[in-house]
Amino acid sequence: MDILTLLKPEATKSISTASSKKRLFQEIADIAGTSYGLDTSVTFTALQDRENLGPTGVGHGVALPHARLENLEEVVGIFLRLEKPLDFESSDKQPVDLFFALFAPVDAGVEHLKALALVSRTMRDADVCEKLRANNEAAALYAILTEGPASQAA
Repeated sequence: MDILTLLKPEATKSISTASSKKRLFQEIADIAGTSYGLDTSVTFTALQDRENLGPTGVGHGVALPHARLENLEEVVGIFLRLEKPLDFESSDKQPVDLFFALFAPVDAGVEHLKALALVSRTMRDADVCEKLRANNEAAALYAILTEGPASQAA
């Protein structure tokens, strides 16, 4: 598994701001609908429900929102870079500007965990995050996420 199998170029975006977690989740759900044909209201609700279990902000300006969805065939991802960071109740109390959302089939089991580990490893790489923060073009963001050694097999 690598990031190329999880993320489509059109599911990689840079947006100026999101006023709240709710608005961010709606943006992610809209992208999931456009890029992967997912039901936006179901996707939005699944993100909200997962976040209610505990914040998915992992620190250093990174969050990994994720959810399991019915009628999904494979694990898929969405990457968003915010120009203006958002308070996301992260473990280190820092606002978040880099979001890598994952959606997995309800019965994905180990595949979901492998994808989460891969994305987590990629987003813990300080060089990758620095490059992501220095770019706001979707194509450049996608290239950064899919080129590095961290994007290789989980």
